[in-house]
Amino acid sequence: MAVHRFRSIEEMDAAPAPERSVDRGFERFIRLNAQLRALSSRPRPRGVFKYRSLEEAQMAAETMAAGVTAKRQPE
Repeated sequence: MAVHRFRSIEEMDAAPAPERSVDRGFERFIRLNAQLRALSSRPRPRGVFKYRSLEEAQMAAETMAAGVTAKRQPE
């Protein structure tokens, strides 16, 4: 985005407003998100997980750090 300098308020009022498009921003977000997922070095499970204990959460973090994704068993 270019930076515009004005010497007076009248110049600011005469300048055209910058064009903004919500659609372009969202498309760019989706494209960048896909790129980041493709460049990610290790797979990560999707979602939010609840653990019964701190030890269970630490074990899950260690397996994820090792690159192994294990699916949790339904309760």
